[in-house]
Amino acid sequence: MSDWQQTLLAGWQAMSGWELVAVLLSLAYLLLAMRQNNLCWYAAFVSTAIFTVLFWDASLLMESALQVYYLAMALYGWYQWRNGDTGRNEPLSISRWSLSRHLLAIAGVLLLTLISGGLLAGNTSAALPYLDSFTTWGAVLTTYMVTRKILENWLYWLVIDGLSIYLYLDRGLLLTAGLFCLYELIVVFGFIRWYREYRQAARVGFSRPAAHRATAQA
Repeated sequence: MSDWQQTLLAGWQAMSGWELVAVLLSLAYLLLAMRQNNLCWYAAFVSTAIFTVLFWDASLLMESALQVYYLAMALYGWYQWRNGDTGRNEPLSISRWSLSRHLLAIAGVLLLTLISGGLLAGNTSAALPYLDSFTTWGAVLTTYMVTRKILENWLYWLVIDGLSIYLYLDRGLLLTAGLFCLYELIVVFGFIRWYREYRQAARVGFSRPAAHRATAQA
């Protein structure tokens, strides 16, 4: 048996039932989010609580801290998707950010990565501190984008999830790494679905003034 096969077998044997539950709930979250179903936030809350402990045990300190943020975002996201901007129980619609806002957000993530990565490398036993920091701060930003239904969140997740696969493989979290491989496929379909709905809503919004004028003239 090769070294790679031995590592895979050892990781499978060390896998916990809790990791399986967290993975299944995380998968349910993403599929429900793709459909803009508010139930996604319930699945997110429970899976996040489990991952908080798993990542701490695996010495992924930033990833563990990220889960606490996810808990709060699950509550915030549920409220935002349910009430929207008006607070009148109107669903939140998909929107986009300007290029300048994206550049500012990415610059902020890189700066925070350098700061927290340096602090972790010099003061803790954190594994892969800079990569851990980048995926963490990137996920902080992108999760907020999901709560606001920003279309480009799917593109951000494509990068973050890809880097996270290496991170989890390095720490022996094989099932979680497998989940993120599946995420890479789902986020593509998620982007396509949201983009179609965004374009459809834009066309409807554009046609309403014309229809209103036609009615007024009649």
